[in-house]
Amino acid sequence: MVIPVHDVNPVRRTPWVTYALIAANVLVFLSTPGIAGSVAGESSLSQLCHLHAFLDHYAAVPRELVHDQLPGVVPTGDVAVGPQGRPGCVVGPPDYDKSPALSVFTALFLHGGWLHLLGNMLFLLIFGNNIEDRMGHVRYFLFYVVCGYAASYGFAFLNDDSAEPLIGASGAIAGVLGAYLVLYPKARVWVLVPFLVFLPLRLPAWLVLGFWFVLQAVYSNGEGVSDAGTVAYAAHIVGFLAGMALAWPLKAGTPPPPEPRGLLFGRRARPHTW
Repeated sequence: MVIPVHDVNPVRRTPWVTYALIAANVLVFLSTPGIAGSVAGESSLSQLCHLHAFLDHYAAVPRELVHDQLPGVVPTGDVAVGPQGRPGCVVGPPDYDKSPALSVFTALFLHGGWLHLLGNMLFLLIFGNNIEDRMGHVRYFLFYVVCGYAASYGFAFLNDDSAEPLIGASGAIAGVLGAYLVLYPKARVWVLVPFLVFLPLRLPAWLVLGFWFVLQAVYSNGEGVSDAGTVAYAAHIVGFLAGMALAWPLKAGTPPPPEPRGLLFGRRARPHTW
């Protein structure tokens, strides 16, 4: 897996929406019950129970999205000792009203750990600014949300019996990656490639993002990865394809990225003039 660190594709305006999305994701993550313990590497049972109750309330659940039915009992966040003397999370009827459709939006700002959060925000920071620059602030935000909904509902219809919470901005960010592939396939992206050490390479966006998409397709079949059951790779695929489809009408009016200076795969780039 390659790790992108920077793209050679300047923007004309400040990507305020991208910055706001990153800030919102970080703030929600730090405010999520039970996260403090996970950051320190040790979570108490009480923290885990509160986290499960929070996710059941605000995360998107495929079964709820498809059938529009809420469960009869959910974690309450409390801890009690069971009949065999073992403590566990208390369950009971939900004391809140939950809209499955609205939970898709709230789930876009929830993450299960630091690696999940930082990985998503890295991709959003690198590729989101150019898509926002091309679409404008308002259209970009709507595009982001639509891709997130497409990814969540696409995954839900493929896993309609799943009761596992679906969280994270990955589906929406996958839409951003799909749009970037359509609009800026020749833009150069600096990546770190793990090969004994991390090798810095400057590769075309079509290669970086195309490789990313192929990996998601492979992982979605459970091949080459041990946590295929906990990562919604199918949602990444649906979000990516939705982003490509929504960005395609803009392709004709999108100027190509500037040719980067210096050597490109053994040849010298043409001088760039404005």
